[in-house]
Amino acid sequence: MKASGLSVFIAALAVAGAAHAQDRDFCADRPGKGSPPCVLDAGRFQAETGIDAAFSRGGGSSVDDVSYGGLELRLGLTSTVEGQLTWTARERVRTKAGGATSTVSGAGDLGLALRWSLKNPTGDGLSVAVQPFVIAPTGANGIGDDAWQGGVIAPVAIPLNADWSLSLAPELDARPNASGAGRHAGYALAGGVGRAVGLVNLGAELWVDVDDDPSGRVTQASFDLTAAWTPRSLRDVQFDASAYVGLNRRTPDLELVLGVAHRF
Repeated sequence: MKASGLSVFIAALAVAGAAHAQDRDFCADRPGKGSPPCVLDAGRFQAETGIDAAFSRGGGSSVDDVSYGGLELRLGLTSTVEGQLTWTARERVRTKAGGATSTVSGAGDLGLALRWSLKNPTGDGLSVAVQPFVIAPTGANGIGDDAWQGGVIAPVAIPLNADWSLSLAPELDARPNASGAGRHAGYALAGGVGRAVGLVNLGAELWVDVDDDPSGRVTQASFDLTAAWTPRSLRDVQFDASAYVGLNRRTPDLELVLGVAHRF
């Protein structure tokens, strides 16, 4: 039933994408951990996917977390609102500790979101949006969170001068408790600067996530470098690469990401 529903949703997005009205500047959610405030043209469809590998070492243990086919589907619903669907086709987590090795793998949870532009849906100039989302527990054991959760992101883009721009993406979540009963607040912020160098957009950001679980607060933080390239001959395609460096023990030491986005 889940696979059938997903197939119908993807088919509907593809059909609707054929009826786009006009072309805005290409704007992908990738790369980086924040969300941009730009919204697709009404009827325009965009698919984004990538490979993500995170590595953690310390305390005599190691964790390798690799995701294949992390997928985001976006559809412009109106001139100021777009719908989004996110899903990871396969994630594999291998843990080594005390001479023993354990591995879990499978598909990830299903995410649904709406992005509503409050100012400048094209992303030009000062741009502001609000993005509520929910995550359904469809993932495999040990991969998904086994409970519904949701939250809201408020992406903002601010031009600093002719070359540089500032992006902020504060987030407030309702997350399931580690005990399995109840929920708690989670907070995140991705903030960074970026500029274009020829056909390549370069960025640097700081990301912080605070999980206020009753069993104990967990804080993660990273320094992220990103690069995105749109070839002149492929104005509706973007290739990207990122490197995220963990700033505390709760965060993976290094995370490497490669991806592509295509607008239809």
